[in-house]
Amino acid sequence: MLVSFAIPAHNEERRLPATIGAIHDAARTLGLSYEIVVADDASTDATARVARNAGATVVSIEARQIAAARNAAAAATSGEVLFFVDADTTVNAQAVGEGLLAIAHGAAGGGAMFRFDGKIPLWATATLALLTCFFRIFRYAGGAFMFARRSAFEAAGGWDQTFYAGEEIALARSLKRHGRFVIIRTRVVTSGRKLRAFEGAELLRMTLAMVLSPRRAVRSRERLPLWYGPRRADPADQDTGAGMAARPP
Repeated sequence: MLVSFAIPAHNEERRLPATIGAIHDAARTLGLSYEIVVADDASTDATARVARNAGATVVSIEARQIAAARNAAAAATSGEVLFFVDADTTVNAQAVGEGLLAIAHGAAGGGAMFRFDGKIPLWATATLALLTCFFRIFRYAGGAFMFARRSAFEAAGGWDQTFYAGEEIALARSLKRHGRFVIIRTRVVTSGRKLRAFEGAELLRMTLAMVLSPRRAVRSRERLPLWYGPRRADPADQDTGAGMAARPP
C-alpha cells in the first residue's frame, strides 16, 4: 500500500528540511512504501528547490491559500492513504503508525493533537489547553497533521476552498459523514513562531473577529494576517536557528 504525504508550503525554505526529514524517518521506521508531495504556493524563496533536494515531488500553484495548496498536493499523489502535514510540523513514526492503524480499523480519517516547539507565551499555553479539550470533545484536529482514506477524502470533497482558515474543521465534519474521525494519542510538534512573533492584542482582535463574525472572517485572506500577512521573524530563531538537514531517500 502506498502512503502519501501532502505538504502545503509558502516561503518555507527554512522549515521544510526538518519537516521532510521527519517524514522520511517515520516512513522508513515503519517500512512504508511512500511518497512526499509539496505544493509550493506562490513562494518567493527557495522552497521548491529545498523540497526537491530533500526528496519530495513539487507542484507549483499561485493560489495563496492553504486549502488550495493542500488540495493541489493531494491531487498530485496516488496513495490509498493521505497524510496532510504542515510545512512547519515534524511528525514521528508513532503518530503515523497510529493513523494507519485507525484507517486499517475502518476510520475515514483523523488527526492528532500537537505541542509547540520552543517557548510560547503563558496565555498561549492556556489557550492551547482549552483548544485541546475542545478538539477532543468534538473530535476535531488541527490542520498541522491530519490523515484520511483517499476514497473518504474524495467523497468529502477535499479541503473546502471557500475557507482561508478553519478548513480543518470543515473537512473533519465532512469526513465524519463517511466514517469515524479518530484523534490519535500521540502528538506531533508544530512551530510556535506565530505566537512568538505576534502580540497578544493582535491575536485577540483576530480571534474576536472570528468569533463574532466567523463566516466573514474565515473567508477573507485580508482578515487573517496570522496566516496570510507578511512573514514575521521568529524571535527564537535568533538564538537557535531553524531547520535541520533532511534525509532524502
